[in-house]
Amino acid sequence: MNEKKKQYLTLIKNDPVNFGNLVGFNDLVDIHNEWLKSFLFVNEDQTLLAHRGSYKTTTLAVAIALLMILFPNKNLIFLRKTDTDVVEIIVQVAKILKSDYFQTLAKVLYGVDLILLKETTTEIDTNLKSSSRGTSQLLGMGIYASLTGKHADIVITDDIVNIKDRVSKAERERTKLQYQELQNVKNRGGRFINTGTPWHRDDAISKMPNVQRFDCHQTGLITDDQLQKLRDAMVPSLFAANYELKHIADADSMFTNPTVDDGANTEQIYDGIGQLDAAFGGADGTAYTVIKERDDTLYVYGKLWPGKHVDDCLSEISKHHANFRAGTMHLELNADKGYVAKKVEAMSIPTNTYHEKENKFIKISTYLRSNWSKIIFIKGTDPDYINEILDYTENAEHDDAPDSLATAIRAISNANKLQSFDISEFGFR
Repeated sequence: MNEKKKQYLTLIKNDPVNFGNLVGFNDLVDIHNEWLKSFLFVNEDQTLLAHRGSYKTTTLAVAIALLMILFPNKNLIFLRKTDTDVVEIIVQVAKILKSDYFQTLAKVLYGVDLILLKETTTEIDTNLKSSSRGTSQLLGMGIYASLTGKHADIVITDDIVNIKDRVSKAERERTKLQYQELQNVKNRGGRFINTGTPWHRDDAISKMPNVQRFDCHQTGLITDDQLQKLRDAMVPSLFAANYELKHIADADSMFTNPTVDDGANTEQIYDGIGQLDAAFGGADGTAYTVIKERDDTLYVYGKLWPGKHVDDCLSEISKHHANFRAGTMHLELNADKGYVAKKVEAMSIPTNTYHEKENKFIKISTYLRSNWSKIIFIKGTDPDYINEILDYTENAEHDDAPDSLATAIRAISNANKLQSFDISEFGFR
């Protein structure tokens, strides 16, 4: 192997993102480099879920072009929701292949000029292929096109689930059925590359294997200020699906458009109180809240551990409590007869215990809903905590986060009533 060929192959192996940058995709950064390496070299089926604006489809287009050069005898089928959706990606891949940089890459690796023998809005074939198969290297299709007789070594799906799958059970079932049919398209020894965004708990993405999630809080590709503007511009369910890769309800939701701080007000939560809604196994989660009222604004930090026993959360809770300089922890006695209170007190955190007598739905409706517009969630608040609140209805499956926050607001409200007590009302002067 000559030295130049070795250099190019080493670059593809370690830093394939450079090829994306060279053809004009300058927004591709380190995280996209990892995605590219996964698309190119992982042999197992994979599913990459990433938020809107993460350049996942752009990364996929670069990966497809590299796959066609590195493995010219493999057949690729690329599927999106509709035939129209496919066109832009096939055209983009063709432009990448015709770029000077990819032409040079093919020349270095194979010693020939790269020629597109077939270039339509649905197919691309090049002169690099030596296989006797009559099918093109790349075939693009809408998810509902006929799959009869189609076969591929690499089956790629991109955004085959969309908002239609969220609102229509019939659409979800139709997409799932077609995705299952794709199993017959994949050649023996082949693999799937799935990318997209989840829209419903029971959509086709729920059937996809080896899922990796990259939400807006992980990638660092969107600033906190931009995220807040996006929150304000759309309903919570849409923001959660598009940017946090979460499913929340909206038809019967009591809460909309939360305000999440950019980090400027973190100190405002210092010297507040805590509330712990403990779980002891099963499907319920442990929810923890810190809250501080200042100038008719409620600053809130929340953390949710879905399906996790409270004992497994106490160490982390202790650290959060100290970090936010929180004081008394409010704890319900009904379920555990003081078990958690003793554990919390052992961590040198003062407790205030109570027996819960109020209906949970009424408590959440009364205290949380009436104060919702006053709440600012400080930076770092768990998105799962916020989303469980946004998902809350009287018949919600899980309600640990809204219950914890409503209880914390009630505790503040009761404390304010005590502070405003006027002894003169009873005739004392």
